Amino acid sequence: MALAHAIMTALIDDDLSGIELARDFETSLGFFWHASHQQIYQELHKLADKCWLNKREVHQSGRPNKIVYGITKAGRDALAEWVYGVTKTQSAKDELVIKLYNLSAENAVHLATEIGDRRQEMMRMLYVYEKIRVRYYSDPESLPTRSKGVYLALARGLGHGQQFMAWCDEAIALIAGAEDK
Repeated sequence: MALAHAIMTALIDDDLSGIELARDFETSLGFFWHASHQQIYQELHKLADKCWLNKREVHQSGRPNKIVYGITKAGRDALAEWVYGVTKTQSAKDELVIKLYNLSAENAVHLATEIGDRRQEMMRMLYVYEKIRVRYYSDPESLPTRSKGVYLALARGLGHGQQFMAWCDEAIALIAGAEDK
């Protein structure tokens, strides 16, 4: 998926400034598609140049004016066309997996600790996901169609997180067992 599609998706319901978009990205789409603020701003300019986004200056008193972006009809058409395209599977790149290929008696404690740290990070993410699910998506059947899609993305994140936690538990137990031998 191109960052462009993620940005246009974020702008479907509301026009946003770059900073608002970056903030929203961190608490929604950013769970599944990471982008830096710089990447977001660069892509906003490209999308505006393609006329897939419009931009307007909003005057603010006591602060610099801000630029607010909104998706255009051409942008909605491009996004709709993209939705019908073939989805590409992205392979994961995780250094920890490569490190596990190098597991030894000498580094077992270190790697088990690293896995434990990852487990803690995932637990924190699952807490956030669950708060979002309870607050906004507790009754998925009654959601509007687009919100059902957001719920399904969230459910995927929850499932992935739970599966990852189980893997961490298995890995830590197996490494601890290997240390004893």
